[in-house]
Amino acid sequence: MKSAAAFLLLIALWVVGLLAFASRIEDSTPAPDPPVADGVVALTGASTARLTAAVHLLEIGKAERALISGVNVKASRADIRGVTKATRRYYDCCVDLGFAALDTVGNARETAAWARRNDYHSLIVVTSDFHIPRAMLELHSAMPGVRLIPYPVKSEEVDAGRWWRNSESARRVVVEYCKYLAILAREAVFSLGPKDHKAAAPPESAAPAGAHG
Repeated sequence: MKSAAAFLLLIALWVVGLLAFASRIEDSTPAPDPPVADGVVALTGASTARLTAAVHLLEIGKAERALISGVNVKASRADIRGVTKATRRYYDCCVDLGFAALDTVGNARETAAWARRNDYHSLIVVTSDFHIPRAMLELHSAMPGVRLIPYPVKSEEVDAGRWWRNSESARRVVVEYCKYLAILAREAVFSLGPKDHKAAAPPESAAPAGAHG
């Protein structure tokens, strides 16, 4: 009986946490106007709004340089410029493409390497609203000395306000919440001993290159 009660308590806590997580996502957008930072990074995904938002922040002076992390190797710089709707002036001088990242952990390592290379101590992080909690955990883990400013973009794939009414939205929110909990658990374990942060290879600079995107 005690084990059954404990199990039910865990389930109840998980559900309460899920509801709080979904509410956090819904309340995160529209993002407030961020302070000026050294750089801005966009984590690629299904939505191109992330890239557009990051380049817009660059163009209005919120950062001196931008990184697009996780670009597909099959895309070109011209392809990415078209997606971001960037002006050539800013795109050619101040946008770097990172090709190494295949997931959020890779995004964090790639971004950390880019920040070290440019001696950046503050970054605006642009990604989808449902992805921002997990992304911030991964990036903080990869570069604990860097100030990270979240800039969530409203997702077209997930309706955070009515996620339970749509099976795909429900699946995405639940999966994202479980991944978030897994990272919290991992960081709790890592906090008991030294961390080993490994940086990915530095991203490509503004020189023409193939991309994935």
